[in-house]
Amino acid sequence: MKPYNKLAETLTPEGESLELFEHDGSFFISSNGQRLMTSLAHGSEEELARIACQPFRPTKQPKVLVGGLGMGFTLAAAVESLPQKGASFVVAELTEAILEWNQTYMKVLHPELLDDPRVVVKLKPVQRLIAEATEEYSAIMLDVDNGPSAFHGEQNDSLYSLEGIHAAKNALKDGGILAVWSAYSDPKYTKLLRKAELEVSVLEVPAAHRGRKNRLHTIWIAKKGAYISQNSPAARRKK
Repeated sequence: MKPYNKLAETLTPEGESLELFEHDGSFFISSNGQRLMTSLAHGSEEELARIACQPFRPTKQPKVLVGGLGMGFTLAAAVESLPQKGASFVVAELTEAILEWNQTYMKVLHPELLDDPRVVVKLKPVQRLIAEATEEYSAIMLDVDNGPSAFHGEQNDSLYSLEGIHAAKNALKDGGILAVWSAYSDPKYTKLLRKAELEVSVLEVPAAHRGRKNRLHTIWIAKKGAYISQNSPAARRKK
């Protein structure tokens, strides 16, 4: 039986422990003995990006914000979904070691991803990047903790409050999409999204492409009105 190799450990800015393990070519990140993510199961994270980015495939310069780098699967799927040169991808990652692990131990998962000149990783809370933006992003993807029922970092709760939803809505362009991943369904969060007057779809998708396909994760797709071309009279009046 092949051993589990502990490659690295760190503390998050909030003081939570994170440990990176490798086992038989796969990677795991755990916190206090609880597995947060694995390279073995990432189908729902990729689906989050594909669904959120697909409407902007015809757009010349879509700008996407990804909350949480993790193991890079959401970002990689977004980059694949929007191959146009004018696309840009901003990643908010709170823990510097996560970025370093993607550049070293886990680089084998996405060898060229972080070398893409369209990708910028910012070591800031995604809440701050959202608060700093006004009608800036085509899509905001939140793959943070376990979703609205966050257990790793109390500050992430603000992302899923009504105030946090309104902040994300303000940061989106007209027709923009707020896409949120969760390990669990959450009817209260669906109600909050609709209270913020977003068009909401709730999807249940397989957690992995292979193996336990009966295990489902939840994705919310919340749209801010209709898309307005940046060349339209309405968009020019806003400038």
